[in-house]
Amino acid sequence: MLWYTLLNLGSLLFGFVAWLLPVINLAIVDKTKNKNWIVFSIASVSACAASLCMQLFYSNYLVRIKDWAALTDTANPVAYVSLVLFAVTVTLNVTTLVVYRKKSEK
Repeated sequence: MLWYTLLNLGSLLFGFVAWLLPVINLAIVDKTKNKNWIVFSIASVSACAASLCMQLFYSNYLVRIKDWAALTDTANPVAYVSLVLFAVTVTLNVTTLVVYRKKSEK
């Protein structure tokens, strides 16, 4: 049972990492010397996917134990937060892609 409780904490941590990695990429001053920016972007998208998977596993756990009250209480907020996580992650990584493409063209 403790394992399933940790899924929420893991989801938060992976979500934070999904946003942190592109911010680190954008904060690097000399973008022409940063050759690993694509690795950071892939890791960011992967962290976002892991975060969303953890939420799916937790929802599945609530269904298996038939905790309908918890499931109905959390379904809408989890869906909304998942959408925000995905949208911000994609926006940050697309911004990173645009910035690094412009720097590599110069």
